[in-house]
Amino acid sequence: MMPDLGDERLPDDVPEDHPRAASLRVRHQIIEGLKTHVVTEAGLIAHGRGEAFDYLIGEKTPAFALKAIDAACASLLIAEHPIISVNGNVAALVPNEIVLLSKTSGAKLEINLFYRKRERELAIEEVLKKAGAKLILGVHDQTEIDHLSSKRRIVDPEGIARADVVLVPLEDGDRTEALKKAQKKVIAIDLNPMSRTAQHADITIVDNLIRCIPLMIQRIDYLKKKTRQDLQDIVRKFDNKENLALAINFMRSYLELIARNL
Repeated sequence: MMPDLGDERLPDDVPEDHPRAASLRVRHQIIEGLKTHVVTEAGLIAHGRGEAFDYLIGEKTPAFALKAIDAACASLLIAEHPIISVNGNVAALVPNEIVLLSKTSGAKLEINLFYRKRERELAIEEVLKKAGAKLILGVHDQTEIDHLSSKRRIVDPEGIARADVVLVPLEDGDRTEALKKAQKKVIAIDLNPMSRTAQHADITIVDNLIRCIPLMIQRIDYLKKKTRQDLQDIVRKFDNKENLALAINFMRSYLELIARNL
């Protein structure tokens, strides 16, 4: 089952036949998120940076990303206490999808923010509840993880604090490193294969969040039919460094192809 994408109308001044209509639609979602305090100004910059890297993979999900998606989904299914970390951009871009991924995988949702303000926490909680989430961690009970000085160190004692696997879409490198030091398995969704997040995660999906999450929902449904041993084999055979190298080489080849066709 594919998620309900909700209202995808473009702003009145952008025609539906615009060649970048899909991209503009997503940008509009981020802007609306800023207006409702879900997204910060820095989140706009982060989105633009990610969009630039999306160009380098042709704005399509490549084969190496699909392999990482399978490893990520298998990891969520065999985890004892999986958690999906949600920030403002995730809530603005894929609220319905991230809630459906949580329900499908059994991983709980936790709000975790770099620019942490009570107003933002409640705004994101409201968005997730509207999308159908029943349990949202990270808003009330709080503790801290070690090796981190930013406000991302503030976590839920029933969520990231005791998680064995954490999915961190649109993440910053500091917390990924801190989670690793805390002996947690980290799954990252990051369009930049050279970022600290991508390099330090156990599994990095180099793909656009808005394509990746629906694909993860589909693969979770399929992989649920597999045995635990099958899932463990998928995870064991995945090599993140090798997959990141494939992503970088893919981007280089894509640029070379464009250059040859100029």
